[in-house]
Amino acid sequence: MDVIISFFKDYVAWLSLPKIWITDIIEILIIAFVIYHVIRWVKQTRAWMLLKGLIVLLGLWFVATILNLDVIIYIFYKSINVGIIALIIIFQPEFRKALEKLGQNNIMTPIFYFSDSKDKNERFSNESLNAIVKATFQLAKTKTGALVVIEKDVTLYDFEKTGIAIDSLVSSQLLINIFEHNTPLHDGAVIIRGNRIAAATCYLPLSDNMQISKDLGTRHRAAVGISEASDSLTIIVSEETGKVSIAMGGTLIRNVDGDYLKSQLVAMQNRVADVKKIKLWKRRFKPGKANIQANNQSNVTDKQVNRWKEDEHERKVD
Repeated sequence: MDVIISFFKDYVAWLSLPKIWITDIIEILIIAFVIYHVIRWVKQTRAWMLLKGLIVLLGLWFVATILNLDVIIYIFYKSINVGIIALIIIFQPEFRKALEKLGQNNIMTPIFYFSDSKDKNERFSNESLNAIVKATFQLAKTKTGALVVIEKDVTLYDFEKTGIAIDSLVSSQLLINIFEHNTPLHDGAVIIRGNRIAAATCYLPLSDNMQISKDLGTRHRAAVGISEASDSLTIIVSEETGKVSIAMGGTLIRNVDGDYLKSQLVAMQNRVADVKKIKLWKRRFKPGKANIQANNQSNVTDKQVNRWKEDEHERKVD
């Protein structure tokens, strides 16, 4: 009997599960969540190939450790410090994109809102919205290439500095004239901030997304690139086909019509969500006011969309 008890103590007791608390479960879930998203992020970037190379090196180090290859182990140990710095340098673009996306998620914004400016119900006026749509499809009719970037929350000042400052009210005539062939400002992108055209002939970063169709040119790749680097909405008019596309969040939506473009601009224009945010350092809103203002704003949006559809239908009938 003593032999059996000692056997269980020596060989079976270690199989017993440790005590698990709520905090342990929370930690496991957080770590699993982080590891899952890190692996998913790595697979979507060029870092995946580099990571496989690192796995091969770790395999060589493991074999060298088993076989007691002292020289190779010595080289590995002496290269660790340099290797960490090299990894930071090699993965610098990927780290930067990951941090930018993390900042664009606005995880804490719905709870904490630290803006000193007064609340605005819209980013740009209906006149500006209609001018953008009108100019876009007039340029499309003449197959005039165009690239219009509409700023949202992430500032585009760095890209604005690469172009020529305009600082003019948005109008369809000005936008059409900017992209007219053989004019000084037709090459590059136009950046719109609020109700004003901030700059023209701006250079945008090109996307390295390999899933973009090969029949699309630099203009579409630049639109996807700026949508990856910011939360902006970019309108593209193809010079070859005259078709209109938009880029948002790293995704290119091709061959859109006037109704779809208007709906996307309306969704971008109205800032209903901002009304619901709680300002910790400014107690401005009274109970129920946020809900009333949000409902009124959503009703206005529906009326605008319906009115546009009716006008479009009447023009087709005429």
